[in-house]
Amino acid sequence: MTTYTAPLKEMRFVLHDVFGAADKLTALPGFADATADLMDAVLDECAKLCEGVLFPINQSADQEGCIFKDGKVTTPKGLKEAYKQYAEGGWCGLTADPEYGGQGLPETVDYLVSEMVGSANLSIGLYPGLTQGTILALAALGTPEQKSYYLPKLIGGEWQGTMCLTESHAGSDLGLLRTNAVPNGDGSYSITGTKIFISAGEHDMTDNHVHLVLARLPDAPEGSRGISMFLVPKFLPNADGSLGKRNAAACGSIEHKMGMKASVTCVMNFDGATGWLVGQPHKGLAGMFVMMNKERLFVGSQGISVAETAYQSAVAYAKDRLQGRAADGVARPDKPADPIIVHPDIRNRLLFSRAIIEAERALAVWAHLQVDISHKHADAAVRQHAEDMAGLMTPIVKACGTGYGSEISNACLQVFGGHGYIREHGMEQLVRDVRITEIYEGTNTIQALDLVGRKLGIEGGRLFKGWLKEVDGTLARVGSRNDMAEFISPLKDAVERLKAVTQWMVDESKNDPNARAAAANDYLRMFGLTAFAWTWVLMIEAATAKKDDSEFTATKLAVGRYYMQRVLPQISGLDAVVRSGSKPLMALAEGAF
Repeated sequence: MTTYTAPLKEMRFVLHDVFGAADKLTALPGFADATADLMDAVLDECAKLCEGVLFPINQSADQEGCIFKDGKVTTPKGLKEAYKQYAEGGWCGLTADPEYGGQGLPETVDYLVSEMVGSANLSIGLYPGLTQGTILALAALGTPEQKSYYLPKLIGGEWQGTMCLTESHAGSDLGLLRTNAVPNGDGSYSITGTKIFISAGEHDMTDNHVHLVLARLPDAPEGSRGISMFLVPKFLPNADGSLGKRNAAACGSIEHKMGMKASVTCVMNFDGATGWLVGQPHKGLAGMFVMMNKERLFVGSQGISVAETAYQSAVAYAKDRLQGRAADGVARPDKPADPIIVHPDIRNRLLFSRAIIEAERALAVWAHLQVDISHKHADAAVRQHAEDMAGLMTPIVKACGTGYGSEISNACLQVFGGHGYIREHGMEQLVRDVRITEIYEGTNTIQALDLVGRKLGIEGGRLFKGWLKEVDGTLARVGSRNDMAEFISPLKDAVERLKAVTQWMVDESKNDPNARAAAANDYLRMFGLTAFAWTWVLMIEAATAKKDDSEFTATKLAVGRYYMQRVLPQISGLDAVVRSGSKPLMALAEGAF
């Protein structure tokens, strides 16, 4: 069986000791109440919900899955009750505007909540995750009437929000979509088309669904510039605000998926469904990215979530499973064999998992802190820098969080040996569940292309240079500390290597149109590993400042050393791969494949 205990100590360390989040957040307008005590109380309550309610039904819900019959979706046993408890606790609207019933808490706190929920039950976490994106889009772009009617129900978890983008012929290239919207003459539109891969498109846990649908108006320009966004409810509203007749929006089938089987994924048919424009005509793609940017960070958290559960489960198994003897002498003479945690290969897998997870969590918290600052800070220049940092880190958090999430889950399954391959132990579910996170909300290659093709090119590299200043600030503060030299020196070397390969890629792309795309995935991983080295220096700085917990500090130093000595050196190989250019990829004739 898998095991999960919310890593509250680690979360609080990053939140308070590493980033001093409470001081930064309470200084922002609207966050005066976001004190360390309040954030700790929120995390405590979320941990209780995750450990006591969500995690116990994770495996059974996966085995039962969602059932589609007569246009309706029935969720697995226990899911409806768990979701009701989640919604009644106010978790759906944690960051939403208090004017509409939200709690108005920072995104930084919401990240840690999302991580715990995903660790406990990845499938159930996706339902409110989609709703939060819908809340963001409507709050930013909706009319006053749309906000007052829909937001309270979405924030309260009574209604489900969805994102309806993908069509069978138009995946990531949304400019190809065909769903159309025809004006009805009364301010509403008739929406016709079919969308696929719609998470939470239909289920029995909420009273209504609020679909945000991308479609084309009759006069729409070609391509992505001709996309508009429409609000299409499952049940149309009556004049008095009650739910009226069923709209012509229905689930045609559900997908039979590799994993996340308790999270329903639907084919949605809109057959002249009534909808209302959200935002400006032909600006729907930009509007959808209001929620997509949050969802991409959210999906990155899902990868970290599953990795955490896989790691905890593998550690528990490695300490209990007896096999062989330690190479340097018998570790447990009272037993017929030693626990497998004595073996170097097992320790390598566990330490790799832990070193990556802790670095990713720190980077994700920092990125979400930048989101909060970009929304709330009084100084426009500070807001812009924070927005730059959040934008730069979004593809890295998403792609590294999910890519390493999958890698770590597989490594931890291997710790179980043959037992990891057996369903009863639960590890194979983690491998199946986390795999989708590398695909949805923009595949990891799309994240890499966004990084090298767009983010690095903004105003001559403004975002990249802004992050380098953050690193320089860290090095200026701790660079002369001899007790941290073993961490500082590798970071300096990594940053210099990253700067050099970034310039090489920029120069190479002037002559080779395939250069950036050929390098994208390897470059993103190299950037991610370097950013993790930075967060490890920040964590070591904070850990050595703790005088009340020598064991915690010693552990941080040991895991940090492992990262610097066994993980960070991978960037030299990635550097060589990036510099190999596109020729090794493009030289083979198409017919030879």
